[in-house]
This record gives sequence, structure tokens and C-alpha cells, in this order.
Amino acid sequence: MRKISFGTSLGRRTFLKSTALAGAGLAMPAIVSRRVLASSGEINIMMWSDYLPESFVKGFSDKTGIKINFTGIGSNDEIINKLRATNGEGFDIVTPTVNRNPLWAELNLLQPFDMKRVPLDKVNPAMALGEAHWNFGGKGTHWLPHIWGTEGVAWRTDAFKPAGEFPSYYDVWDEANAGKTMGRAHSMMLGLGLGLERRGEMAPGSIWAAYKDETKMKEVWTKLTETAIAKKKNIKLLWNDADAQKNGLLNEGVIVGQTWDGPPIALKTAGEPVMYRAPVEGAMAWVDGLAMPVGAKNIDQIYAFIEAAYDAKLAGEAIKSHGYNSPVLGADKYGGEVYAKNFADAYPGDALAKLNPWPAEMPWYAKTRTEFVNKFMSA
Repeated sequence: MRKISFGTSLGRRTFLKSTALAGAGLAMPAIVSRRVLASSGEINIMMWSDYLPESFVKGFSDKTGIKINFTGIGSNDEIINKLRATNGEGFDIVTPTVNRNPLWAELNLLQPFDMKRVPLDKVNPAMALGEAHWNFGGKGTHWLPHIWGTEGVAWRTDAFKPAGEFPSYYDVWDEANAGKTMGRAHSMMLGLGLGLERRGEMAPGSIWAAYKDETKMKEVWTKLTETAIAKKKNIKLLWNDADAQKNGLLNEGVIVGQTWDGPPIALKTAGEPVMYRAPVEGAMAWVDGLAMPVGAKNIDQIYAFIEAAYDAKLAGEAIKSHGYNSPVLGADKYGGEVYAKNFADAYPGDALAKLNPWPAEMPWYAKTRTEFVNKFMSA
């Protein structure tokens, strides 16, 4: 079995085994401490646009008296660009994805957490990757797990039907669906590559090999970009955040798209004719975390937020709304039957065994990929 990781040496088997243990609810829900209950003030959070549902915000505020000032984002680049512009000032918590650690290590925009104030025992150890991979300069842990999920394929059940039990990334680019599909530029191009590999039009393993070697990356992405440009007319919508994904499926005539799991699952939960599923090539898995900028001001409030985020009940209530998954042990018990059904629909059969955790992105990879994506976007 090829080892693939969240920017680490963690293999699929280890990740899934630990996730299964988490699902068994081996830890009791975290209890919000008296110190947190006595807190007040405010906290400035820059986070993915749909990660703070009303249930969590209300539960947190009721317990702590702390006001959340929220800035929504739709990409890791937005987080970096905003912090670069302010030299790390203006926010108390930001939410980078775990595989971006090589880039953040060079930026000097984050500070380490006081791990004595972090109840890390409340989370799935397979996702507690900060100490090993976000310990910049040996100064301590700069990242904590918060939300995990996947990117796969969503579709309108009243307008599209996969060829088999599983859809394919290639469905988004297929002539049969021309003018009715959507995706996010850089990841749908990667998905195109996985689809081409499955069709025998690219050498097996090319996409993942590109992360390890710059020459190989340029070779692979040159072909990807040429193919994507030739098929660009088939794409109706390019999205950048959760709301755009929902709008595409509801109002823009999109019948199939490459999406995160959360937005289509939220639509499905609301009764819309939408399905999300890991594709036959394997869903791309990620873990988004919590990080503390160097200019963070509201320190006690930061640790109050972390403690609440690691409360199994609050985390479980949140996954009912946003449709993603929690690394908090026991959170799934509070997700309810609908969450359990949605998870089973998204990952039937061997889908979980085929997850592709997104590899770490070296700065050279991110820079070169941006050049190829810009070429596709401007074509």
C-alpha cells in the first residue's frame, strides 16, 4: 500500500484505524472549565466560511461571554495574504490546512501554543500532527486540528447519475456534462489528472509523484493544463468558497461538480436533491487546524475557544450543520442519525480505504502550480 499523508508519514491504515477509534466514542465530552466560564471579551477569528455554525457560536458565547468577530475565507492563500499584509496583526486565530506547513515554516507569522492550556487528549491522535510537523525552529506546536473532510464529487440527483456506485473526477470535465459542471481551479485540475490516470491517459502515480520533484511536477502539470484548457468550455462555474458551491448546485444549473464534502451534505440535510460521494479514484482528504498569529492579542480568549472547540457536544452539534467531520473524540455521538447516514452515503464500500490525504506542499510546488492555474484561468 502506498503511504500517503497529511504532510506526514501517517499512512491511510493508521489514519483510518485511529478515526474508527474516535468514532467509537472512547473519550467523554470535554467539560468547559471554570476559568473559561469566567472569561469575557472578544476574539478575532479568520476561518473557512462555513466552519462556525450558529449552534457553536451560541454555545461558545453562552458558556464564556466572549464575542466572536468572524472573517470568512475560502482558501489558504487568503489566510497567508491577509497576515502578510498586516505582519501577523489583527487576528487571534487562523485556520491553515495541515499540509501547508512547509510554506508557513518560512513566513514567521505564527507563534506556538502553550500546550499546557490545550486539552489535546480530547482529539483523535491520528490528526494531532502539530508537534511533529508544525514545530517551527523547535519553538513548539504552531497548529492544532479542528475540522477534517474531503474533496470529492457532488451532483444533483434529479439531473445526473454516476456510471456506477461511485462518480469520477472526470465527470466534471466530460463532454456529456458540458456547461453544467463546477470546481475550484487548482484542485479540479488535480482531479482531472487522477481521472486521466484512471482512463489510462496519464501514467499511474503521476499526480502524487509531482509533489516530490519539481521537474516531474512541471511535466505533469504542463499536460494537465493543456488538457484543462482544451476542456475549459465544459466548465460552467469556478468556485472559491462554500456558498458558491451551494449556489452552483441550487441556482446556477450545475448538475455535477468537484466540491468539498460540507456544502453539498448541508444541502442534502436540508432536503435538497443533492448527493456527495468519494469518487472512484479516491477522495482527497484534509485536516484544517487552528493557529495563533504573532500579533494575537486576546490570549485567554484563544484558549477558551480551543477548549470549546474540543468539547465533544459543541463539536458534534456543529457537524450537524456544516457537514464536515470533527477530530474530537466522541463528537460523532452528538452528530445524530442524519450525520451518520450522510457519512455512510459519502463513503460506501471501500471509499475510506481509498482516501488520498493531501501531501505536503513545498513552496516551489505552490508557486509553480499557481503559474499553471493562472494560465488555465486566463485561457
